[in-house]
Amino acid sequence: MGASSTANNTASSAAGKETAILRTFTFSSYMTLAVVVSYFPLYFLDQGYSESQIGILYSTGPFISIFANLILGIASDKYRTIKKIMILLLFGQLVMVSFLFTTDSFIMVCIIMTAFYFFQQPMNPLNDSLILLSTQYTGTPYALVRMFGSLGFASAAFFFGQLLKTTGSSATLMICVVTIIITLLLSFKLRDYQGSLRKMEFGGFFKLIRKPQIVTFFAILLIISIAHRMYEGFLAVTLRHMGASDSLVGIAWLTSATSEIPILFLLGKYGHKFKELPLLAIASLMYAIRFWLISNISSPIWVIPVQLMHSVTFGIYFTTALRYISNVIPDEYRASGQALFAIVWTGFAGIISGTVGGSIYEHYGRESFFHLAMVLAIIASVGFLAKHTLSRST
Repeated sequence: MGASSTANNTASSAAGKETAILRTFTFSSYMTLAVVVSYFPLYFLDQGYSESQIGILYSTGPFISIFANLILGIASDKYRTIKKIMILLLFGQLVMVSFLFTTDSFIMVCIIMTAFYFFQQPMNPLNDSLILLSTQYTGTPYALVRMFGSLGFASAAFFFGQLLKTTGSSATLMICVVTIIITLLLSFKLRDYQGSLRKMEFGGFFKLIRKPQIVTFFAILLIISIAHRMYEGFLAVTLRHMGASDSLVGIAWLTSATSEIPILFLLGKYGHKFKELPLLAIASLMYAIRFWLISNISSPIWVIPVQLMHSVTFGIYFTTALRYISNVIPDEYRASGQALFAIVWTGFAGIISGTVGGSIYEHYGRESFFHLAMVLAIIASVGFLAKHTLSRST
């Protein structure tokens, strides 16, 4: 009994350390994401770029991420390593952000940002894959690790907003360099859970993603992803046009990221008791309400309570979508499945929202822009509900 108890305690201690490392790495990784999402648009706006140019910069990353996510997701499954690929990606990010210090040419910035996004966009799906694979070893549900990403994003959005209020947006790039270096150092401590799985077969994966069940799910996912990306990509610009300071922009992002945390905790504990597709339909409907509200506010301060709806929109949507994917895609294709999700969520949705959305925002204004996002969210809600109804009847 004594030896068994000691072994159990040792295993529990090891699992606790692995969970702590994953949480710390996720926290740090999302700090970088907060800088890119929250303050890069304002940095480029202060560099004199128009909304259309920012839309182009915003869409170059999603475009290249289509290839980056697919290539690196498949490579991760083929060579059974996530850790080594993430280390490589972090080195690439560091180099590309360093290049941004050397030029203010829009063409050169487009090229550098495209390369930066090649290294940055696959990080979250690979990290999600690592967390999902870790659960069978650590016993910690995905949501209870992923919530530390929300904490990292929230903390960075707020504190960096306060810092940039003092220093000006010129410090944005240096802050990004620091967060990347911290994440890179932490990445060497990760355990590579992917190595324990059987090697993937390419034919099996491509056969899997041609299934009608998966194709229809990703088609509906694209619709709500476009709406979300429209909101995310132009929130900071909207606030700036309303006269908001960088500090208020940071508080807005802090509010949304913090609101995720209790939802992620609850989904980690009780989410398995609810069907995924109805939850996604509810999240999409909440998105529609959120977009309608943002289209009608007249003062930037009212963005703060609207941002609280991030909990019942993105908080439910993202975690539930990952749970649905993990149920329909086997573990040996996990990184590739996450890559496919990222291609839809970040790639195609980002391109459409950045190019088409940026043009609509510039020529038709904020109200039309967010009304379009609202309509897309309603369509997605109906789509998820219809898919659930049809799946029950077959």
